[in-house]
Amino acid sequence: MSTSVDRASAKGPKTERGERTRRKLLEAAEREFGANGFHATSIGEITRRAKVALGTFYVYFDSKDEIFRGLVDHMGRTTRSWLAERIGTATNRLEAERLGIELYIDFVRAHRDLYRIVMESQFVAPDAYRAYYETFVEGYRRNLDDAVRRGEISAGDADIRAWALMGMNTYLGLKYGIWDESRSSREIANEAAAMIVEGLRP
Repeated sequence: MSTSVDRASAKGPKTERGERTRRKLLEAAEREFGANGFHATSIGEITRRAKVALGTFYVYFDSKDEIFRGLVDHMGRTTRSWLAERIGTATNRLEAERLGIELYIDFVRAHRDLYRIVMESQFVAPDAYRAYYETFVEGYRRNLDDAVRRGEISAGDADIRAWALMGMNTYLGLKYGIWDESRSSREIANEAAAMIVEGLRP
């Protein structure tokens, strides 16, 4: 069974110009949904912000629901790509965890609408919300398993560890990316990484 995201991809742009237009619509939708929420946002407001004709919207998306779901998927891809490019500088898995927290907080501070949209998707598009996190965790599990094989971390249940680390990142991003920017992302990451490495045992 195809999802709306699958249909959006099949209907997607065939040229570079078309890809730019689709990207403009997604960026406009990010701003509108982030500022006003799903229910208060109209397709007309998205196209006005994107500076494209209303009819152009339907070349790329069938409905407001579809662009919202497409946006959740787009935001996940953007976040994962942005982090992967930068975490590659880490020398081992433990450093990658520390650096990942720091970078994630920086990313959230620069993309505040991310949290609003992803959090709202659990009510508007729960399947897209679940897929957003499950896709993150899938990559996380692979990275943890690879780190165990390289001897960089101890063996353990990669699935539970991946969800636990994801939860830490998610709520550190909420607290220090959205609610409180008074402390540096590096300071926060260092403290969280110390807990990952050393645990809470005295």
